[in-house]
Amino acid sequence: MTVIIVLLVLLVLLFAGSFLSKRRFGLLSLGLAAGAIVSPIWGDNAGYIVSATGLVAEGPLVNAVAYSAIILLPAILFMFHGYTYKHMFERIIGSILFTLLAASFLIGPIGDVFVLTGPAAGVYQWFVNNHELIISAGLALAVADLLVAKAVHKSEKKRR
Repeated sequence: MTVIIVLLVLLVLLFAGSFLSKRRFGLLSLGLAAGAIVSPIWGDNAGYIVSATGLVAEGPLVNAVAYSAIILLPAILFMFHGYTYKHMFERIIGSILFTLLAASFLIGPIGDVFVLTGPAAGVYQWFVNNHELIISAGLALAVADLLVAKAVHKSEKKRR
């Protein structure tokens, strides 16, 4: 039960961060993709560094946290810079899509550590079965979102 609560809190925080920062889905999603590409390269080393501090014993949980942090870090950094949405509906949809995509990217590290039971196992199994489709569609939408994003011109900045 604790695992489910932690995951839900993480997903709510990702949704809130995306929504409050007003950043476009495309930029944040490509940050997730960059983190997912880098995490297999750096994940084990990051796990060793975290366990070397002595705060947490080496094991699968430390590696899962390290992999997850590496996946999320570029997207979190992009929450402070980049194109933004102007309308509330766009922000809500973009934040929902970002959270869904983040959950799909985090299925790998989470599944290696935790065994879920009950209704959470059904949701988890759905993500496991469909995470490749969600990631593919999400990244295609991310590229499309970046293609339609328009930079703010100097004349528009002066009016504000």
